[in-house]
Formats: sequence, C-alpha cells, structure tokens
Amino acid sequence: MTPHESSDPATLRAVAEQVAAEAAEHLRGLPAPRDGGVSTKSSPTDVVTESDASVEKFVRARLAALRPGEPVYGEEGSGDAATARWVVDPIDGTVNYLYGLPWYAISIAAVADGETVAGAIAEPAAGRLWSAGRGDGATCDGRPLAVATTTDLSQSLVGTGFAYRAERRARQARLVAEMLPQVRDVRRAGAAALDLCAVAAGWLDGYLEHGCSWWDWAAGTLIAREAGAVVHVAVPPGVDGLSGVAGPAGAQAGPDGGLGHDVTFAAAPGIAGELAALARRSGAAEV
Repeated sequence: MTPHESSDPATLRAVAEQVAAEAAEHLRGLPAPRDGGVSTKSSPTDVVTESDASVEKFVRARLAALRPGEPVYGEEGSGDAATARWVVDPIDGTVNYLYGLPWYAISIAAVADGETVAGAIAEPAAGRLWSAGRGDGATCDGRPLAVATTTDLSQSLVGTGFAYRAERRARQARLVAEMLPQVRDVRRAGAAALDLCAVAAGWLDGYLEHGCSWWDWAAGTLIAREAGAVVHVAVPPGVDGLSGVAGPAGAQAGPDGGLGHDVTFAAAPGIAGELAALARRSGAAEV
C-alpha cells in the first residue's frame, strides 16, 4: 500500500483497532516491570518502563507494515508533530501499570492536518477496545457509545488528573478543591485516554485536566466527541491550523477561553457550559 492510499476514516479506524489490539497482546506477553526496567523523564514521578519502549517499537513496526511511509509521532520515539499521520501513546497510565493497577491503555490515533480522523484505545488488563472514526460514531467492543444525559452540574461525576511537577500539582489541587463542593464528586484514575473513554460511555459526566500531551488525548477526544461530548483541547506544538474546539453535529459550542493554555476538556452537552464556567471561576486559567 502506498502512503495515504485508502485514507478514509473507516479504513484508518480498522488499522488503529488492529494494531492497538495486537499491541495489547504484545504487552500482556512482556514481563512485569521491575526496578531495573524503570527510569524517569521530566521528574522523579514521571516514570517510563522498558515495556513502554517495547510497545511503541512494536506499534511502529506494525504501522510500517500496514501503512508504509506514513510518519508516526510517539511518546517514546518522538517524531515530527507537523507531518504525523499516526500519534501513539504506548502505555497511557504508566504509573498504574507499574503498580499493577488495571487502568492503563494503548492509544493509537490517525490524524490529518493535525485533526484526529480515527482512533483506537486498547485496555490490556480489561480486554476492552474503544474506537471511533470521524462522522461514524464511537464504540466499545463494537457497542455504540453515548455520553450521559445529565443536566445537573451538582449531580455530575467529574474526572481529572495531575501533572508530574510538584508545584503544578499544588495549583491543580487548589482548582479541584474549589470545584469539588459544586459537583457530585471527582475521580482521578490516572489515564487520560481512558478518562475520555469514560466520558464517551457516560461513566463520567465530564473531564478536565491540564498538561496532557497530544498522544494522551489524540484518540480519546475523538471517541468522546463521536459519542456526543463537547470537547476542547490545546493545539499540539508544531501543528498549525488545528481547531481547539470540537463538538458533535448539532451540539452546543465548546467552552471558550479561560480554561488554561494546555487544558483537555470533555463533557456531556447538558453540563459542559456550566462545568467550563465553574472551572474558570475556580482558577483554571492559573493552573
């Protein structure tokens, strides 16, 4: 297959699903992480395991075989964001994986001009496979997904996450402390890609996190959006022309500015506006 041949979302989605499922099987066959197979990146809490590198190498090889010549932008192997066709997070939720918690995933997105057009997220521990194609809906194990129908912010369950740097964690904690009395509760599960899938499934009513990288949300935001969520994301570095706001056909517009320059936001339409306003009042722009 020559580069960019058969590049409709349905074809790219099928490739993403196949490679994500194969990568999950590959990860399940690797030894459990050991002290000698763990290093750190941006801070002592920002860990990377030998499995991260192994999975990304596997994904790159499979994509090269199935879609030769198409550039890959990955967390461990990097690449050029401006020319990427594929955006890969080999293990989203590496700390969970390291500790044996089952909430981690492999995320693969196909992009065109910086916009996600198809994506798949595989959960090695649970065996679930989430996916979406632009304009073709989102599924989990083949079952259609739809966001929650909640319209009461005070009864909404909201997901979030925290950065690796201690000083930013403190600011994020202050944001959550301000928001917590105004919602049902807050969850911090530790894998942005799966938090976005949880919004798509209606398991969370909304999700807000600062500091995520493109590979963290590239596939998950499409899955959430195709399930009906209002989505707002930061523009990846080096990618021009990417819209920060995206919503399903007929849905209300995404939240406007004031949420912070590197925010990832997804919410059910019935509470998206109120949740964004609460985040702004609570100091999201200062996080």
